[in-house]
Amino acid sequence: MPVPLSSRLLQLLLPSSCALCGGGCAGVVCTPCRDHFCLPVTNRCARCANPLLSFPRKRESILSPQNNSHESTCEVCQSYPPSYDATIFAVDYTPPLDHLVLQLKFSARLPLAPWFAELLRDAILARPSLPLPDLLCPVPLGPARLVERGYNQALEIARPLARLLGVALHPALALRQLDTRAQSGVSPYERAENIRGAFAIADPDLIEGRHVGLVDDVMTSGHTLEELAAACKRFGAARVSNLVFARTPPQRSL
Repeated sequence: MPVPLSSRLLQLLLPSSCALCGGGCAGVVCTPCRDHFCLPVTNRCARCANPLLSFPRKRESILSPQNNSHESTCEVCQSYPPSYDATIFAVDYTPPLDHLVLQLKFSARLPLAPWFAELLRDAILARPSLPLPDLLCPVPLGPARLVERGYNQALEIARPLARLLGVALHPALALRQLDTRAQSGVSPYERAENIRGAFAIADPDLIEGRHVGLVDDVMTSGHTLEELAAACKRFGAARVSNLVFARTPPQRSL
C-alpha cells in the first residue's frame, strides 16, 4: 500500500531514529533491527508460552471452531491447568527488547505502544488455529499507580491492537480493587498471594459466554494474568486468552 503524501511529508519534517540502534528510520524500530531481534518464537506451550522442554506425553487440544488443528501444552499446564486458555506473545523479554518495555512503562515513550501492537497482531495472526477474542480487556493499574504514571501501558497497547484486529476494546471492563505492590518488587514465592483478589469485573454481562483477550506489556510469572483470567471465568467467560508483547523466559520468572 502506498504511503500517503501527508505521512511522507511528516517523515521528512520530523525524521525519527530507531529505538534500538539509533539509526534513521521512518518508524519506531528500523527494519534491520526488527528482522534481527524480533525472531519468530517456536516450540512453546500454547497455554502458558513457556518452552516445551520435551514433547509432552500427551496432547491437550486447543481447537479453533474453523478447523481441527491443535497445539501442544506443557506438562505443568496439563497437570495444573491455569484459568486462561492460551497465551500469545510477540517476543521474549530479553535484551535489547526488554529495554523498550521499560521505556514504555516507566519513561512514557508512548510511540512504542503501536509498534508493540503491530508485532503482537502478527503473532496472533500467525496462530490461525486459535480463535480471535470477542473483546479486549487491558490489565488495569491500581488507582495510585495510574495517578503516579499518568497512563496504563497495557491500555496504550490495547487501543491500536483492537483497531488492527477489528475487535472491540473495553478499557474499564476490569477494575483493580486492591492497590497491590508491584509484582516486580515482590519475591517469586509471594506473587500469587500479593495479587490475590485484586480484580473485579465492572460489567459481567459483557463477558458471559464470550472469549476475552487480556492485553498486557509483559508476562513474567503469570500470576497477574492468572488472577484476572480467574475473575473473568467466575463471571462466565467461555474462554480467556493472554495477549502480551513480551514473555519472560522461565529462568527469570521462576
